[in-house]
Amino acid sequence: MKKSESIAALAKALSQFQAKVKQPVKDKDNPFFKSKYVPLENVVEAITATSGEFGLSFIQFPLNDPNGRVGVTTLLMHESGEWIESEPIFATPAKQDAQGAGSVITYLKRYSLSAIFGITSDEDDDGIGAMHDEQLQQNQQPYRSNIQMPTNPQEAGAIQLAFGKHKGKTLGQIWREDMSYIQWLVDSEKTDVAIREGIGMMQVAAAQQQAQQKMQPQAV
Repeated sequence: MKKSESIAALAKALSQFQAKVKQPVKDKDNPFFKSKYVPLENVVEAITATSGEFGLSFIQFPLNDPNGRVGVTTLLMHESGEWIESEPIFATPAKQDAQGAGSVITYLKRYSLSAIFGITSDEDDDGIGAMHDEQLQQNQQPYRSNIQMPTNPQEAGAIQLAFGKHKGKTLGQIWREDMSYIQWLVDSEKTDVAIREGIGMMQVAAAQQQAQQKMQPQAV
């Protein structure tokens, strides 16, 4: 993740935004997971309805790489000039044409935007339909296991995943390396409740630490 030298004003604005934003309704059916999700246009609408009040805005950039993947990165900006740029996330379209690329870009834009603003959403079947079978097989792995409910952020960070592309890693490691996957775990209705609760504890702890840092007097 890239960011401006200071993000103090942005962090405060984002905290105020997240306290006020109205989470969008999951009103689109996902036949693959037999669940509902929030389409990109509803995510954008939920964000823009509140973000301007706190001086927040965003830009999203489509990307590609030599391996035929398409990707998206999101730039979160504050009126103070501070900014945060997400790490690019990539996927491979099942069909190497404009429709296949567009489908994946829509999926990744929704995912990246939801993660950086803290919007809850679910799987986007349009993007799933555009991925290769190998990626689909990864997504079909079970997300539930007999994980003991954590009682604090430290225990939560030590939870080890037994599925998916980060199999064998702890939530703490994934938190540092891939926040889009953390958001995906939160969004998926198949995720074990202990993992959901653990991520919630980690989010609260991170917010508290950020608030304490802002309260510390700055060196003159």
